[in-house]
Amino acid sequence: MNKLALPIFFAVTVLAATLVATPVVAQPSSSDRPPAQEQGHEQALTDQQKAAVKSILSKYNPATLTAEDARAMNDAFRAAGLRGGPGLRDAIKEAGFDPEAISKLAPPPERKRGGDEGGRMKTEDGSTGQPKSEGRNQNAEGGGSGQEAKGEGRKAKGAQGGYSLEQAISDRAQLTTIAFDGLAFMTQEMGCNTFLPPGKVSDFFGFQYMRDVDAGELGHNTSFLTRIANSMLAILNDSQRQQLVSLAKEQEPGITQLAYKRFPLIKAFSRLRDGDLPAGAAGLSREAVKKYSADVYALSGGLACRRAQVLGGIVRSFDATQKAALKKLVFGDSRTWPEMGDQVDKQSMSHEAHVAVMTYASELFSWYAGSVDGDAYFCPEGHGTYFGSFYMKDMPAMGNPNYSISTSITGNSGEQFLAALSEPQRALITGLVESQRSDLNAIVSTRRSIATLLRQFISVGMVDREQVTTLARRYGELDGEISYLYATAFARVYKALTGEQKGALAKLRGGVDGEYQGAFLYSQRVAMPEIPNTDFLFATK
Repeated sequence: MNKLALPIFFAVTVLAATLVATPVVAQPSSSDRPPAQEQGHEQALTDQQKAAVKSILSKYNPATLTAEDARAMNDAFRAAGLRGGPGLRDAIKEAGFDPEAISKLAPPPERKRGGDEGGRMKTEDGSTGQPKSEGRNQNAEGGGSGQEAKGEGRKAKGAQGGYSLEQAISDRAQLTTIAFDGLAFMTQEMGCNTFLPPGKVSDFFGFQYMRDVDAGELGHNTSFLTRIANSMLAILNDSQRQQLVSLAKEQEPGITQLAYKRFPLIKAFSRLRDGDLPAGAAGLSREAVKKYSADVYALSGGLACRRAQVLGGIVRSFDATQKAALKKLVFGDSRTWPEMGDQVDKQSMSHEAHVAVMTYASELFSWYAGSVDGDAYFCPEGHGTYFGSFYMKDMPAMGNPNYSISTSITGNSGEQFLAALSEPQRALITGLVESQRSDLNAIVSTRRSIATLLRQFISVGMVDREQVTTLARRYGELDGEISYLYATAFARVYKALTGEQKGALAKLRGGVDGEYQGAFLYSQRVAMPEIPNTDFLFATK
């Protein structure tokens, strides 16, 4: 089996999920309100929560607190799931800090504009409504100054195009993305569908959000990761850098396994499209696809948990000098990141290990300087990644330094694809937006919950690994069902295409060759491996 090359290590963390009933996209903008001032949370803290408060505050000196420190404290409280009220205020006092002093240094945004006593904004007629949110610089655990990721649909200052989780799951974004998937799936060979940009699945440390909202407009350029990784590595000491190297060597086999584990689903979906069904099969088995997808995500969740453990330990070991250096790097603005040469010796490790170190370093910064909202964010095409649209969109960037990927190709091509279909064919595609809605909303809430869980590694050394695996499996089930819906609808449309329509769709895909017969380990060309029999993913009549 061929070994992974450069991009593979972005793919470690297709992360896991938990079952939270209410999607976060509908929640009000409470993330801007310091927990110590939130109303209506009167319950006492548990001993474990009190210990978490003490651990968070142990990094600061009450006599020399700054506004930056206060904001970082509040972000850390939220990341640990600590809600405002008397219980939190008492725990803060027990740790030797004044909750009112913290509140004055980092007041709620609505207080700056004049709210009522309950912290709500007054409207022109004197009534109260939800407080309006403003993007603001913030830090996690005293980290670098960064724009807060507005995961519930609120735009961070300087964000390109208003990227948000709300925008990502909007009907329009989802429809054009699904349509783009359909165009790719119906115009290329299975080998193209194995292509997956590594960064699309390493997305629980805020890197994807930092890429999308970059005010320096470098986020979709191939130099983006290298620039922040080297800036981060320059701040780490020898011991911290060595931890990243050791982690890369440890996780390389699992990353390879994760890549190949996706192939049976891709093969089964292609068989469905081409009418190559097992004898007596009526189509895919929804439950078998969900179960297999859960297995894929369980593997990824374990890799992600281990990564968070190592990165969290490094964050806890930052000294004052390192924290000061990190404050000069702004989350969401690559213009503040210096251009630096290589910070680790490539000759002292394998190529794969070097790539892993660069990946971990970039995510270490986005995690440290970002927020749980940014960690939970995903781009519209973040799920159902088995249909080849990434090959069609991102393949031209491979091996091209300083290449910027178009941010409009998905929407434009998706709309053109829909226009080329007949009304019945188009209805099969547009209907997917509603069919996937409940699963997508569940993914939103589970991503946020798992992101919150992983952030506990920033303040403590242990998180329940079994819980992460369980949540990862649930996440996989949700993505598996979405993928099943896509594959079934795409196959029905493909079967109904006329020769004229197939020719029109071939022109739409542009100049990217869709006849590739090999495979990809993420974005590295490899020979097509032997794929296990996929009959088990089909249902009998």
